Amino acid sequence: MQVVSLPAIGTAAAWRDAARGYLSAGVPPENLRWHCGAQAEAGLFDTAAAPPAPARPVAVPRSFVSLAESVAWHSDPARFDRLYAFLWRLRDSPQLMSDRGDAQLAHLRRMEKAVHRCQHKMKAFVRFRETGSPEAARRSFAAWFEPEHRTVEPTAPFFARRFGDMDWRILTPDVCALFEGGVLRFEPGAPKPGLPEDASEGLWLTYFRNIFNPARLKVKAMQSEMPKKYWRNMPEAAAIPELIATAPARARAMAEAAPTLPPARTARVQAAAEEAAAEHWAGPQDGLAAALAGCTRCPLHGAATQAVPGEGPQDAALMLVGEQPGDREDLTGRPFVGPAGQLLDAVAAEAGAVYLTNAVKHFKFRPQGRRRLHQRPDAGEVQRCRWWLDAEISLVRPRLIVAMGATAALALTGSGGSLMARRGTVESGRQGVPVLLTLHPAHILRTPDPAAQVQLRELLRSDLAAARERAGLTAAAAQAGEAGQGAA
Repeated sequence: MQVVSLPAIGTAAAWRDAARGYLSAGVPPENLRWHCGAQAEAGLFDTAAAPPAPARPVAVPRSFVSLAESVAWHSDPARFDRLYAFLWRLRDSPQLMSDRGDAQLAHLRRMEKAVHRCQHKMKAFVRFRETGSPEAARRSFAAWFEPEHRTVEPTAPFFARRFGDMDWRILTPDVCALFEGGVLRFEPGAPKPGLPEDASEGLWLTYFRNIFNPARLKVKAMQSEMPKKYWRNMPEAAAIPELIATAPARARAMAEAAPTLPPARTARVQAAAEEAAAEHWAGPQDGLAAALAGCTRCPLHGAATQAVPGEGPQDAALMLVGEQPGDREDLTGRPFVGPAGQLLDAVAAEAGAVYLTNAVKHFKFRPQGRRRLHQRPDAGEVQRCRWWLDAEISLVRPRLIVAMGATAALALTGSGGSLMARRGTVESGRQGVPVLLTLHPAHILRTPDPAAQVQLRELLRSDLAAARERAGLTAAAAQAGEAGQGAA
């Protein structure tokens, strides 16, 4: 019997090349014994030799290639013997790949599924700790993980794509993945290192405690998705026993504190009364900003950094209303200071002193890595925030309002549809103030075609010029307004 030794790194490719050679040479599976890693203990009649080069092309179903690329990373020492034995049968019966009753294929499918599950666990449960200086050009991280199967090699490219701007190491007992300077390589396994404490772990643990919902706790389902064997390398696992123990009491407290829902008619009357209350705002403009800072009228306040009030002269003849703050506005607390605001400044250079604000006062986004991607507010959020917009209108009393984008149109006219067909027209708005509809600068920035961008900029420019004229802002008046604003 011939012993075939495969390397611990690059195992799947090595088995594929060797199997192709032996299959081409007509060597049956009972004459081969496959081994991975350190040299196997040789039997009395065992011999070791390099696999033969394929004498002729070997064609197998593509589905088997995919199956073998997964099963090769299973921890079963007999995985390569099983693969080659099935490949030997498959040579003359390619239809075996679709035979659900075949016992050998069923076993390989179970092994494939176990490898995929292990890859998923690795993506979910690897926890990096920072090992280098945060001020370095490329930050360095390391993680210790103990996978059930040898899934480091097939899973490491996922981490390379996800964390391509930093250096990292994933250390396991069998194989270690190292990503340095944008290059991924593998080394033999290592013992568990002493990784330093990460300053962000306390923050992560606080976040984990806060997202834990005791009312939806199912211990068996949780342990099925997050097996206990992974807990020792996960910082948040230290809080799990306490969270499980206190879950029943916390769930009862949540149920007792839950508000009762009023009848539908009462809810509509309540909403109408809240909207009407803005017309009776009697405080000064800076008082409105202070009140807005504590707004909790809708859930958007929970994730945003701060509310962003309007800004401009209290007696401005023209009010420009956008959709919502962006990332820059959320951080600075001022409207239209990001890319869309810079475009608006360039297009509306002659508009003079105007009041700038948004239909929604908190930034709505979804996190993606380190970025916060804009999300459009829904109708309910627009309705809840209309209270603040009405208060600003009652303070400023502009001659004309410009609604930039569909969300602003919805807040001011009750309809956000068919914006391009309505663009440039004037409609009746809140508190009797006319509203001119136009594009939002962010829509122009998101348009990929440069020529189309130029056309849209000119449309916005012409709409703002028409708004300036309708509001009674001549060129001289606009210049005077700008000078007065600068002096203030």
